[in-house]
Amino acid sequence: MNAKDNTAFDLTLNGVRHHVERWGSDQAPALVLCHGLGCSTRLWDGVIPHLPEGLQIIAYDMRGHGQSDIPDGPYSMGMLIRDAEALLDELGLSEVMFLGLSLGGMVAQGLAAKRLDLIRALILSNTATKIGTREMWQSRIATIAKGGVAAAAPALMERWFTRAFRAKGGHTAFEEDLKNVSLTGYLAGAEAISGSDFYTTTAALRLQTLVIAGAEDGSTPPDLMREMADLIHGARFELMRNAGHLPPIEAPEDYAALITDFIAATGHLST
Repeated sequence: MNAKDNTAFDLTLNGVRHHVERWGSDQAPALVLCHGLGCSTRLWDGVIPHLPEGLQIIAYDMRGHGQSDIPDGPYSMGMLIRDAEALLDELGLSEVMFLGLSLGGMVAQGLAAKRLDLIRALILSNTATKIGTREMWQSRIATIAKGGVAAAAPALMERWFTRAFRAKGGHTAFEEDLKNVSLTGYLAGAEAISGSDFYTTTAALRLQTLVIAGAEDGSTPPDLMREMADLIHGARFELMRNAGHLPPIEAPEDYAALITDFIAATGHLST
């Protein structure tokens, strides 16, 4: 995929302006990318050049993130799911492959449970049916509300990236971006995670699913992700060695290879 062959535009979804980027033909089979908490469409920059031609790739900034509007929080998970639903409806997309990472993976689970007509296959990356506990999140939210995202960034880097990657400074650019994210958007997104548990609805899913875990992920450990994969009949589980919570940044080529293989296995480019 030619990473330069993209268009950027804004869509108003549920009254909120969202930043959207598209690569490839709008008539091609679609792969939709949904980022994690504190991230943006930039999360996928290293991955997109290694994805196959013939796809339509759609990436968007969730409300409160990146170049999208930042309405006051908190946000509910249902709100984020409705935004994703509205995005696909607005673009006239169905039968998409939907990839969600972390918070985006929870959105993906909820969207598939609500609108299976829109989703042909799922990629659930570095996520879980439930991430942490409400008490843990409320404590974290209180700490970040007081000290800001910048003060929390070093601890997040330890949970999100492997020691080897941090030792060579691979995380530095991302950490600087993280320090500049909207406090309102970050806290509102954290609130959405804190109140969400998709165990029952995800266990009822029956669609082709790839689950990607990082062996050194400190936020959604591999065992937690394997439990999620076991809930979904026929789901394929892939463990990325030497990767943490954000493999699109640590190992973009290997990450793209897993996606490409799954696209081939599902016949998604043949639709």
